[in-house]
Amino acid sequence: MIFPIPVVSVSPAEEAGAGLKDIQHYMRDGTLQLSALPPLSLYVHLPWCLKKCPYCDFNSHEAQGELPEQRYLDALMADLEASLPLIWGRTVHSIFIGGGTPSLFSPQAIDRLLGDIRARLRLEPDCEITLEANPGTFEKHRFKAFRSAGVTRLSVGVQSFDDRHLKALGRVHDRAQAIAAVEEAAQAFDTFNLDIMYALPDQTLENLEQDMRQALALQPPHISIYHLTVEPNTYFAKYPPALPQEDDAYAMLDRITELTGVAGMDRYEISAYAKPGHRCLHNLNYWKFGDYLGIGAGAHSKLSFAHRLVRQVRFREPKLYMDKALAGTPVAQDMEVSRAELPFEFMLNALRLREGFRLQDFSERTGLPLTAIQAGLDQAERKGLIERDFVRVKPTERGFDFLNDLQMLFLAE
Repeated sequence: MIFPIPVVSVSPAEEAGAGLKDIQHYMRDGTLQLSALPPLSLYVHLPWCLKKCPYCDFNSHEAQGELPEQRYLDALMADLEASLPLIWGRTVHSIFIGGGTPSLFSPQAIDRLLGDIRARLRLEPDCEITLEANPGTFEKHRFKAFRSAGVTRLSVGVQSFDDRHLKALGRVHDRAQAIAAVEEAAQAFDTFNLDIMYALPDQTLENLEQDMRQALALQPPHISIYHLTVEPNTYFAKYPPALPQEDDAYAMLDRITELTGVAGMDRYEISAYAKPGHRCLHNLNYWKFGDYLGIGAGAHSKLSFAHRLVRQVRFREPKLYMDKALAGTPVAQDMEVSRAELPFEFMLNALRLREGFRLQDFSERTGLPLTAIQAGLDQAERKGLIERDFVRVKPTERGFDFLNDLQMLFLAE
């Protein structure tokens, strides 16, 4: 699952196509002064899934018949090639293939995708390459085939090991399939992630403990934990389920942290737990306000230049995206991040990390002086939400518990 990206709405007029601007447009003088460019990641969006889950607000579309694998891969490469001038000479540190359900694509298609990417980009020798997979698309040896194609890390969307809760979430797999998929992932990959959700319809603390004990019995090196929330424009928004009370949800999260700690997993980010050496490098780059190029239907990008930061959004509807990308115009929206927005955008990500951030990183990643966040830091410290010295700022236990309140202190007035 993914990472905090500011929500950007795209109007019908914008869907007509913003297009990729000439590189000189991005390199002109501006109001920021970045001393260096941050690390760069690549996100690839494969938008199809077997069934749209009732809680899902991602850009996913139920597959109707055979997937247009080859045409979509052609569109992705056209998208990437159109974007190359914006990242020329930069090394890619991680790749994340998300969705949708990317494991619906054949191992042969993923092999072609990664081969085509390597032909166009310079990757770190140990580049982390993550693929999202669901147990409902699991077949024996399929995960090993993804490994052979070049994927180095699998993220398995289990969500729960309780058949009753899986049904309530609209998942297409059951408990037995989930366990089999995780066991196969463990055999095929040196590192992998499990997605687990809590505060599910009618879930009790005892139910949650059973889920976590089953998950930890499978010895995953990384677990991502997500509170089920009702998002706008989803089935659950129209027909809200009965969810646990807020105090019960807090108790569940405390128990998750306790059980993972006993299992030797460190809560290094608000929703991520890892054994030593198994943190997700791709998501760390988001949280540290690094750069990422997003290609694929509805994908988001954040790119830095000497004097500005730019966000882009690709066309969302898969057929329209393919048509536009193949015509050389995949971008639906392209906008510069204003100086006033940058402090909040940085803090929205960096304060999710248990270790917080270095003050030097704020200036390097935003091009702004520390005075831009001084008032917010002072207020956060008075409220007991952060602790800091002359080098680093990090959330306190209270700050972690009330992260939204902490982040809101840095909103532009």
